[in-house]
Amino acid sequence: MFDLIVIGGGAAGFYGAIQAAIADPKLKIAIFERGKTVLGKVRISGGGRCNVTHAAFEPFELSQNYPRGQKELLGPFHTYAPGDTIQFFEEREVPLKIEADGRIFPHTDSSQSIIDCFLAETRKWGITVLKNSAVKHIERSKDIANGWQVTTMNKHYHSKKLLVATGSNPKIWKLLKGMGHCIVPPVPSLFTFNTTDVRVKGLQGLSVHARVDIMPKTHYDSKILVQLKSRVEREPLFTEEGPVLITHWGLSGPAILKLSAWAAKELNDFHYVFRIRINWTPEYDLGTMTGFLNEVKMAEAKKTVMKSKILELPNRLWIRLVKASGVDANLKWADMTKDQLRALAGQLTECAIPVNGKSIYKEEFVTAGGVDLKEINFKTFESKLLPNLYLAGEVINVDAVTGGFNFQNAWTGAYIAAQAIANG
Repeated sequence: MFDLIVIGGGAAGFYGAIQAAIADPKLKIAIFERGKTVLGKVRISGGGRCNVTHAAFEPFELSQNYPRGQKELLGPFHTYAPGDTIQFFEEREVPLKIEADGRIFPHTDSSQSIIDCFLAETRKWGITVLKNSAVKHIERSKDIANGWQVTTMNKHYHSKKLLVATGSNPKIWKLLKGMGHCIVPPVPSLFTFNTTDVRVKGLQGLSVHARVDIMPKTHYDSKILVQLKSRVEREPLFTEEGPVLITHWGLSGPAILKLSAWAAKELNDFHYVFRIRINWTPEYDLGTMTGFLNEVKMAEAKKTVMKSKILELPNRLWIRLVKASGVDANLKWADMTKDQLRALAGQLTECAIPVNGKSIYKEEFVTAGGVDLKEINFKTFESKLLPNLYLAGEVINVDAVTGGFNFQNAWTGAYIAAQAIANG
């Protein structure tokens, strides 16, 4: 019999088990992992460097990075935030470093440092780690009041309390649903946009600071790649500004990944066939860009449009956009018509690109969905429906943009649950 069984040998599971042991060293704790190895997602995070957390130290600022869970996590982040995470690892001789974009990694630039730290802590506190132990059934224990019986393939285990930290595991969600919890249907989050649009195809490696809008389905005709003048202008569904990276398969980078997270449900509803509008020069809009190009026409009259360097854009992208606006390779600024100037301004500031599909961002698969947040007490991360059942990490309907925020949700939820488990 155990005092605490943790289902899930990932980030939240290990952190919860360790923090519970620290809070009460007398607890008998076991971690159940379905696979042959533990901490798999930790190992691949950040390209193998492990993006532990983010330098958003103020709770409100931190909470703004969670499309699902923003409101619910504000209180928990006042209890346990990135500063606490940093302290935990540095006290265990795993120093961390803050990079220019705010992401935080171990000084070693190796996820193995984090894994070794966790494994050392489990040994130190006598935590049992059971691999190849997929959970088949969860029910109330007949031997422990309000306790639990956890069934694997070959054995029944009993525990006073249970922490479920299985991430996006459909089988565990099915078990929890059978126990009475509502599961918000999972949809992918944090993915890149696939496009074969001629304006970006073959330009892989280019990165541009841009503003990207996801447009309503009815904003564009399905067979026409340019905005119809007859359509009434409509507000975008979602907007993000930041680096946009052109890849072999389409578009990635922080702005795209943030959009994929915030619009996860809507894009799933669109079956990942939609249109985006890119302003490659976000300091301008269509009107101000048209005015600027008119000034260029007068100032650079004898120069060829395609060979001009009038904006801080990669030259190859500039050439594509000039071609897309219908401007001949040898046309001079002096010969640009009013319609051509406006067309070029439109390509620069309202570049409509069709998206047809998505790709997983690196190996870091994140989903939106999970246990309904209304069914969790965020002061303890205990189920409101089932006493002595706690949930942490991505098993609940919380997800974040890229940058270490999903891990911080895991650390925070696991820590708070561990305190409630140890002191309850």
